[in-house]
Amino acid sequence: MIASSPTLLVWRRLLRHRQAELSLAFLVLLLVLALAAPLIGEMRGIDPAMTDLFRRLEPPSAQYWLGTDELGRDLFQRLLDGGRISLLVGIAGALLSAVLGAVIGVVAGYFGGRLDSLLMRLTDGVIALPLLPLLIVLAAVDPRKLGIPPGIAQSETFSLYRIIAIVALTGWTTAARLVRAETLSLKGRDFTRAAQALGARPLRIMFRHILPNAAGSLVVATTMSIGSLILLESTLSFLGLGTQPPAASWGNMLAGAQDLLRDAPMLAVWPGLLIFLTVIAFNFLGDGLQEALDPRSERRP
Repeated sequence: MIASSPTLLVWRRLLRHRQAELSLAFLVLLLVLALAAPLIGEMRGIDPAMTDLFRRLEPPSAQYWLGTDELGRDLFQRLLDGGRISLLVGIAGALLSAVLGAVIGVVAGYFGGRLDSLLMRLTDGVIALPLLPLLIVLAAVDPRKLGIPPGIAQSETFSLYRIIAIVALTGWTTAARLVRAETLSLKGRDFTRAAQALGARPLRIMFRHILPNAAGSLVVATTMSIGSLILLESTLSFLGLGTQPPAASWGNMLAGAQDLLRDAPMLAVWPGLLIFLTVIAFNFLGDGLQEALDPRSERRP
């Protein structure tokens, strides 16, 4: 029956987790506002990249809902634009990390032996590296010295894709270890042995039978990693190695506000508050998903 479908049961369990429910509502609202930022700016007649030094550091008003920044730009509109970039980096980086980690984990767990040892030592090596210094080194590499044309290397799009790739290359280890553990458990189950007896190839068994059964844990880990990746992107942007102005992200908005904490503290409060709430919301949502995807969490009303 539809009422007892697995998807509906998971959804019901998720809604019982009050913090996850509120976090999901907040994240959906934030995502909608961030995606609609260009339309909102057009409706308000405001260009978030347009500077006006005669209107710098203005207080909130009917025209500028949260006031203006140190260059006279609308703070509310830049928060929405910065949210679009920060959320894109976090979500895209988490998904890319999940795909990379899932492939490495399922291959290591299924084949075992020397391949498993090699891949897990690689994973341990990446985990052992100091994360922030590694990210700073990777972000500081001049792409023009790698043969990338200057026009592409200096574009906002390339800068965004580079940050996504950097955070993904350092964030796949959790997914790899998790999927490997699930694979070690699942490859001895009856359905896996039946597929092997029917002559299914290893690739089909791994990606058709094992990975779908490990998807629940992977979804939870991916959701909880989004907040961490948003923090990493904000840190790199704050240090001037992430999203480059005039493009806005919450991290570089904090960097621009650090010299004005006494005169205009709200320039730092708003992006900092959004980073805090978004990271907390993804963590609460991950906790709720972990409980919802566990059949043992079903409670009688």
